[in-house]
Amino acid sequence: MTTAITEIETYGVERIPDEDRDARPLDLFRLAFCGANTFATCVLGAFPVLFGLSFLQGLAATVLGLVAGALLLAPMALFGPVNGTNNAVSSSAHLGVHGRIVGSFLSLLTAVAFFSISVWSSGDALVGGAHRLAGVPESGPAYGLAYALFGGLVLIVCLYGFRFMLLVNKVAVVAASAMFVLGAFAFAGDFDPGYAGSFASTGDPLFWPSFVGAALIVLSNPVSFGAFLGDWSRYIPAGTPRRRVMGAAFLAQLATLLPFVFGLATASVIAEKAARYVDPAAPNYVGGLLAVSPGWYFLPLCLIALIGGLSTGTTALYGTGLDFSSVFPRFSRVQATLFIGVLSIAFIFAGRFALNLTQSISTFATLIITCTAPWMVVMILGYVTRRGWYDADAIQVFNRRQRGGRYWFTHGWNWRAMAAWLLSAAVGLLFTNLPGQFVGPLGGLAGGADISLPVGLVLAAVSYLLLLAAFPEPRAVYGPDGPRFVRASAAEVPPITGDAAHDATYTLRS
Repeated sequence: MTTAITEIETYGVERIPDEDRDARPLDLFRLAFCGANTFATCVLGAFPVLFGLSFLQGLAATVLGLVAGALLLAPMALFGPVNGTNNAVSSSAHLGVHGRIVGSFLSLLTAVAFFSISVWSSGDALVGGAHRLAGVPESGPAYGLAYALFGGLVLIVCLYGFRFMLLVNKVAVVAASAMFVLGAFAFAGDFDPGYAGSFASTGDPLFWPSFVGAALIVLSNPVSFGAFLGDWSRYIPAGTPRRRVMGAAFLAQLATLLPFVFGLATASVIAEKAARYVDPAAPNYVGGLLAVSPGWYFLPLCLIALIGGLSTGTTALYGTGLDFSSVFPRFSRVQATLFIGVLSIAFIFAGRFALNLTQSISTFATLIITCTAPWMVVMILGYVTRRGWYDADAIQVFNRRQRGGRYWFTHGWNWRAMAAWLLSAAVGLLFTNLPGQFVGPLGGLAGGADISLPVGLVLAAVSYLLLLAAFPEPRAVYGPDGPRFVRASAAEVPPITGDAAHDATYTLRS
């Protein structure tokens, strides 16, 4: 029976029953788009200008990064409908019953980091707008009140669960988009599409590192949703055509051109009218935006900050609470969400007022994305080689505290996938180049460009496929049609055992 919008969702990471899976790809589009149609995305959109690119060069880098990121992200939406659970649990099929904690850990860190960035940026914009609009002092208590408002609202929405979150985001998609479109009129008189940037030509030795760096920052935004798409797509019926599910995820990211271009265009205006705010040494996009905005647009800016903070926060915190309940089954989804939510809000206050982590958390988020992207590649290639076939019951072995099954591999770990992920993430970190924050030992090999993400992606794909070819997985993990592109072994698969084992146990052989 379908849960009412005003009822608190009780489902955790167990498979959603078919009769309760009535979401549509359009709902996935709304949630994924709304989670990125925020002020935090505008800040990312400003980076091409901060890197010295012209508006048109920045637009090209933005489109390139966004399309590449959307193509990488879209397949991650398929696991939810097939298995009826989130992506971390689905990763049991590829990293092993115990190896699935990698996805849980990555999603936890990603959610806390992006939740913090969203609340900080939106809170700062709200207080700054209120100061210009109504003379509200830009003081510690004012910022604290704004952060508490965002954090409390997000936690309430997440506690109610998927359907209430979907309702909120349906409204937020329209409202935030309308405010961004209104911004086109607010800055039309000052915007110059011919803004030249800092490079006289593409022959400048710093141009291509800047262009690649800007594109990768944009690409990281879609990648940040990789661990969370299953949180929402698990309510889509299993029989829904795959192209529609992937299309919804892909188009949701393309739609974020709206906030990205808003950030890019307004950053070029700031660079012309208030250049001190785009100084690469100490950029302050929010302050610059408030400085160049017409007075009548302060209220819409406050609405963007409020709606955006709520949207991004709910999409991040909901998945974190859901996954925490899967790693520690003694907690229900509601208890886990409350626990993680309170800790996240405490972290936001400590980071902003006590530890001065606001800039560092942005770097931390980038490093997490560097580790998450190879995990996504392993998942996607695993989906392809398995022909999209999964044993939804065996995927739940960890959550039921059982042992064995198709995905037990070696003591619950699939060392092939784990090795590919560990190698790719480690090498990616070595190539990271974030000046002033974190520069890996190999970060300077690309002329100053941060190529950690493409290096990690390519290495993950190559190493995982080579390991599958050299050390085939058991035939039983591939289902009735067998593997695609790789070989299978005749290794036996142990039956599922444990206190929660079903009456029918597994005796699986090739």
